[in-house]
Amino acid sequence: MTSLIEQAAQRLEQLRQAGVAVPEVAAPPAAPGVAPAQPPRAEPAVTSRRVELKLEDLNAAGIVTPNAPRTPVADQFRVIKRPLIANAVGKGAATLKHGNLIMVTSAVAGEGKSFTSVNLAMSIAAELDHTVVLVDADVARPSQLRMLGLPPSEGLLDVLEGKAELSDVLLRTNVDKLTILPSGTPHAKATELLASEGMARLLDEMATRYPDRIIIFDSPPLLLTTESRVLASHMGQIVVVVSAGRTQQAAVQQALDTIDSCPVRLLVLNKARSDSAAYGGSGYGYGYGYGYERETGGQAGGTEGEGDRPSNRPAGA
Repeated sequence: MTSLIEQAAQRLEQLRQAGVAVPEVAAPPAAPGVAPAQPPRAEPAVTSRRVELKLEDLNAAGIVTPNAPRTPVADQFRVIKRPLIANAVGKGAATLKHGNLIMVTSAVAGEGKSFTSVNLAMSIAAELDHTVVLVDADVARPSQLRMLGLPPSEGLLDVLEGKAELSDVLLRTNVDKLTILPSGTPHAKATELLASEGMARLLDEMATRYPDRIIIFDSPPLLLTTESRVLASHMGQIVVVVSAGRTQQAAVQQALDTIDSCPVRLLVLNKARSDSAAYGGSGYGYGYGYGYERETGGQAGGTEGEGDRPSNRPAGA
């Protein structure tokens, strides 16, 4: 049964079709002090751009890629990522604030932190239950887009300066669960932007909006710039890459002292020479130590560092 309103509407339409002039009924005025109703606002569309990574070229350069044959490099990054993921999802030895924000850094330049960052992100992207964002936070010397064969693009600094929205500068890739946030347009006050309240709000949003998302920050060296120390204050976990036989122990300790407030610091020993007698030849690899505060343990893994062709031979424990 139709309502009285529906019957009235039908009768008005019949009169109009019969040629009878029927005046339009204006909407009743809003009550004093009450704003007129507004139509619901549509949510802004996500406008992230999609980029194509040349996976064969990346694999040839020693970077872990999906669907590539199993290698010692990939196996060692599986070992390295496992405690990081456990901490990120609250299954580690302690509950961490922003445990899914992971900074990869080093004491000085040339240790292999950018190579480690991209491989770690690629390895986590292979997980079934997690997505990953790789952030190039080395705003003074950005390298991620170059390493991945991509042109310069707006990114983090543009968002912090208010010139772009985060959704506009994120780069979705043909690696299903990997998204890239470039460093963006160089800025004279990059350190101040990274230390701003806007950065703190952005990091909090990135950490909490998607619980299954892990964010990897490729950060500047700790002893050469101040940006990494600012970033470290917001991180749940920090990975410090150390070049075997190159970095002085005093420099490593000094770098660790600058991030003393972070509860989880993972040490990754890069370019560690393997036992040639045990593995049939010489090779290089990763070794790592993991622990809370100043406690570190040790095992070993396998690949070379940034700018080096990785060995096919695994390094031992």
